Amino acid sequence: MSKILVVDDDVSIAQLISDALEDEGFETVIKTDGRSAYEYILDNTSEISLITLDIMMPEISGIDLCKFLRSRVSCPIIFVSAKGKPVDAVLGFETGGDDYISKPFVVEEFVARVKAHLRREERSRAEQEEGKIKVGDIEICIGSYEVFKKGESVSFSTREFQLLQYLMENAGKVLTREQIFSHVWDTEFGDIGTVAVNIKSIRDKIDPDNEYIKTVWGVGYKFVKVVK
Repeated sequence: MSKILVVDDDVSIAQLISDALEDEGFETVIKTDGRSAYEYILDNTSEISLITLDIMMPEISGIDLCKFLRSRVSCPIIFVSAKGKPVDAVLGFETGGDDYISKPFVVEEFVARVKAHLRREERSRAEQEEGKIKVGDIEICIGSYEVFKKGESVSFSTREFQLLQYLMENAGKVLTREQIFSHVWDTEFGDIGTVAVNIKSIRDKIDPDNEYIKTVWGVGYKFVKVVK
C-alpha cells in the first residue's frame, strides 16, 4: 500500500485530502507544520510514496522543505497551495516539485493526479529493473550504453553515458560536483572541472534548453523529472 504524507497547516484541508486518498485505498499521514514534517521524513524516508505540500506553513515553509527534500528523496512532491499565481507555480517546480495544484481544487482531479504520479513512479522503477531509465523524452539502456531522445539514438561516450546514468538514477536530487566526480570517475583526485565539461557536452546533445539538467549554483547539478 502506498503511504502518502499530507503536509498542510490547515487541518480541514489536510483532513479532506487524507479522507479522499484513504477512500481510494491509500495510507496517509498528516503533519500540520514544516518542522514536524521534516522530522517525520527523516525517520521514514523509505516508506513515503508521495508528498503533498502546502507552501505557507509555520516554522519551515513548503518551499524550504522541498529544497531539503530534493537532496534526499526522489518520490513525487505535489504542491497544494492557496498561492495561485503562475510565478508561485514556477517557484514550486524550480525547487523540485513535480506538480502544483491551487486551492480551492476539485477533489476528484486531485486524486487523479496523485494516481498518475504514482503510476509514473511504478513504471520508472520497472524500467530500471529491466535496465532502462526514462525521464520525459530521454531514455537510456544501461546494458547497451544507448541513449535516446524522443526515440532517436544519440551518440554518447562511455563517460558521458555514466554521468547521465548517475544523474537520471538520482533524478530530483541535488548532486554536488564532488559526488559526481567521485562516483563517475571513481577517484577522489583529478580535475573536478571535467564534470562541467561533460555536463556541457551532454546538454549540447540532448538538453540544449537546459530543461532536464539544472545547475544549482555553488553546489552542483540536478536532473529534473520533466513530465511529457
